[in-house]
Amino acid sequence: MAQQRIDPNAAIIELGQIKFGETDLSGVLTQVSELARRTIPGAEEVSVTLLKQEGAHTAAFSGEMALRLDELQYEFDHGPCLEAARKATVVSVPEMAQEVRWPEWAARAVQDGALSSLSIGFPIQETVLGALNIYGIAPGAFDDDAVTLAQTFAGYAAVALANAHLYDTTVTLAAQMQSAMQSRAVIEQAKGIIMGERRCTPDEAFAVLAKVSQDSNRKLRDVAAALVERAARPASPKRDRGDAGSLP
Repeated sequence: MAQQRIDPNAAIIELGQIKFGETDLSGVLTQVSELARRTIPGAEEVSVTLLKQEGAHTAAFSGEMALRLDELQYEFDHGPCLEAARKATVVSVPEMAQEVRWPEWAARAVQDGALSSLSIGFPIQETVLGALNIYGIAPGAFDDDAVTLAQTFAGYAAVALANAHLYDTTVTLAAQMQSAMQSRAVIEQAKGIIMGERRCTPDEAFAVLAKVSQDSNRKLRDVAAALVERAARPASPKRDRGDAGSLP
């Protein structure tokens, strides 16, 4: 498939201009794979492998062939992209038909039309490793200059990915903290309502909430929120505010 190459410097500048507030980690990885495909000579399809504690997965890919060949490696638990990710190194397969390190996978790659490959490992953080995987449709598709360019590109991409991962983690943590604060606030409100209705202590009010939560198999926050909502409604003549059954 003929494709228009872009200048490596322009690609690196584009990597540096990614606005993390406007995209998520998946979006950044997709940009990385597409830029690599258009930048590195000999690249037909490109993917990004992420290796976490729960296992490896392809986080972005520019074509179905790259995805299939990545997933075959995960199935076999070996292959160039896994080795590159695990060791943060460069793994080249210049002649796929002659590859002896992973013969079964290489044979499948040849059937799929990938006759060479190049994987560049990069660390994103201590608990996440990754690799940029580049597939070529010709033997020896990646000469020394292409390998050097791929390493340079992967270095800049690793910085972008690390920043994206940090941003994503920070946003997630902030959301979790906000949710926790909101949960605590509504629980405190519910405790206050129970204390007022039953003339009990804060600990006794919390115990009431916990028991309702357990008996109804609902989250404590949901029980508290329902009680606060009920208390905010106009009083009903039939409602006995001191009755234990008034809890939602």
